[in-house]
Amino acid sequence: MMYPTVLGIAFGDVKKAAKNPRPLMLTVFANWIIAPALMTLLANFFLAGHPDYIAGAILLGLSPCTAMVMWWMLLARGDMAQGLINTAVNAVLMIILYAPLAAFYLGVSGIPVPWDLIAMSVLFFILVPVVAGALTRRLLISRRGLDWFNNVYREKVGKISFIALLITLIVLFSLQGNIILSDPLLVLFIAVPNLLHYATMITWTYLTGWYLGWGYQTCIDCTLIGSSSHFEVAIAVATTLYGIGSGAALATVIGPLFEVPLMLSLVRFGLLTCGLFPRRRRKKEV
Repeated sequence: MMYPTVLGIAFGDVKKAAKNPRPLMLTVFANWIIAPALMTLLANFFLAGHPDYIAGAILLGLSPCTAMVMWWMLLARGDMAQGLINTAVNAVLMIILYAPLAAFYLGVSGIPVPWDLIAMSVLFFILVPVVAGALTRRLLISRRGLDWFNNVYREKVGKISFIALLITLIVLFSLQGNIILSDPLLVLFIAVPNLLHYATMITWTYLTGWYLGWGYQTCIDCTLIGSSSHFEVAIAVATTLYGIGSGAALATVIGPLFEVPLMLSLVRFGLLTCGLFPRRRRKKEV
């Protein structure tokens, strides 16, 4: 899912963030400072004694969404221009930060750190798709034009990537489905840190934007990006590091079971509360 997402990003527009840097700063702070540390804390507390599940949860918490989050922002009527900028920065930061942060948080959790496999995962699942998407966008727009690129090429790639994602999830659920269906208590056990992570990230990012007096569109962007996860990357990395039938892979597969309905609920909540933005400041605060 990284490649089709990057196709829609004009990395040259990132410089526009300088005009309004605070939403981008909140997004980066939420995704790369708070989210990994919070997930590591929750996973080690609630999943103590199960290092494979802890590893999967940490990898999920380290993967800020750069794909489906665009759909959530569209449904929530967010600021798509600002959202694209924030997503572009996250895509670049994933290349730089994913491997060292994964090694650090797995290490402090007492889980062996396979540096070579982490580096290979970042190379194949993050760096290659981002570079390929950026180069494809530049070459095809220069040769065929922006209209053809958006209306023909991106639509075809989007359909293919959706089918590929669906096949991947079907394969993973077929391998882990017996556990998911036969042991729902285990699913809930693994889901506890994920659910608390989502709830915490959603609450503080949404309230922060409201308190700072931001408009609804900006605030919902930061909340959706700050709380959602790129479970496709997490699944791929967990499968590479620990195997397709591992507890780590199971932990990352359980992520989308809860994330999709949670994000749809957040979209609905945002639309119901959008009238509360921007916050009316008292005279003494102005």
